[in-house]
Amino acid sequence: MNLSLIQPEWKVEKIEVATLTGERARNAGSNGRLGNHGKHCSVRIARLTIDGETGYGHTGSMTEELAEAALGMRLIDLFDSNGQIVEPYRIPLEYPILDWLGRRLNTPVYELVSAVNRAPGSPLVVPCYDTSLYFDDLHLANERDAVALLKEEAAQGFSKGHRNFKIKVGRGGRHMPVLEGTKRDIAIIHGVAEIAGPEGKIMIDANNAYNLNLTKEVLAAVQDVNLHWIEEAFHEDDALYADLKAWLRERGQNVLIADGEGLASPHLVSWAKKGLVDVLQYDVIYPGFTHWLELGAELDQAGLRSAPHCYGNAYGIYALGHIAAAINNFEFVEYDDIAIEGMDTSAYRVEDGKFYVPDKAGFGLEFDGELFARQVLANGWSR
Repeated sequence: MNLSLIQPEWKVEKIEVATLTGERARNAGSNGRLGNHGKHCSVRIARLTIDGETGYGHTGSMTEELAEAALGMRLIDLFDSNGQIVEPYRIPLEYPILDWLGRRLNTPVYELVSAVNRAPGSPLVVPCYDTSLYFDDLHLANERDAVALLKEEAAQGFSKGHRNFKIKVGRGGRHMPVLEGTKRDIAIIHGVAEIAGPEGKIMIDANNAYNLNLTKEVLAAVQDVNLHWIEEAFHEDDALYADLKAWLRERGQNVLIADGEGLASPHLVSWAKKGLVDVLQYDVIYPGFTHWLELGAELDQAGLRSAPHCYGNAYGIYALGHIAAAINNFEFVEYDDIAIEGMDTSAYRVEDGKFYVPDKAGFGLEFDGELFARQVLANGWSR
């Protein structure tokens, strides 16, 4: 961030917080460790007022006490000498701060944070994948019916512009007998790959429901698929990663190992730098956007790939498009089809496997100010 863009007289005048609600386009079923995810979604949004203008953004861990402390602060004092937002305001306020600054300067956030070799003002188009293929088939006894259902769901995504798909696997870890569940995983991977076509990339995510041998069994069975990565095959373990890496190398199977979601091992970045993991996936909401500006640069320097996780947070989906401009080795936007009442995302679009980020001020999202004000009274607070 170029600190010279920030005027010293800009001060925090008001902070309001409210929850906005909405739904996924389709119910999301179970994964390898959790039950049904459902259709209902919500986002906690902060509206930040500085110098009489507002910015909106997701807020995490924002308290009324922290808001009180921020009131009257100069905007420039919320940034460090490297142009990054300081603690403890990163996760609570980074999104509304960046959205406000982009709106005031009439520029997209991606232009403020860009470190990628792209011409200023050029369109920002980022690869994306459909992340909606969960265990929606557990009620079906017949494997053929299960495959048909997941193929139909993938076809829905294809019709909406997706060409790349992430499939939840690990049915045998909790929800089905091991052999039956693993066999169904393999059949569904092949079925979805038919919908994606030979150019479409497939990712599979076991949510740690596999072990090393099950991972190898599945990867061997889908070697004919354009499988891009396997995510969270098992809980992070450097010895097991080393074994899997050697096994893939011996087979000449070019599948990336991805991990980092949730409470990942603190050693994960170090293991990645040793060549045991290829793609890092910490969340774009927690630990957040500013963290990814720093981590992405570190991973780029090490030749590693970045694919920030974002599932279930409708604001984070769109933030991913902007963080892509700051990371050379950015892989995909994780796209979850969610509509939130009062949050207009229509400036964005998915087409032919790409996420088109609009040339609009801030994060390019429009909020219904009157609806937000009602939600502040209904379920939030104002300082």
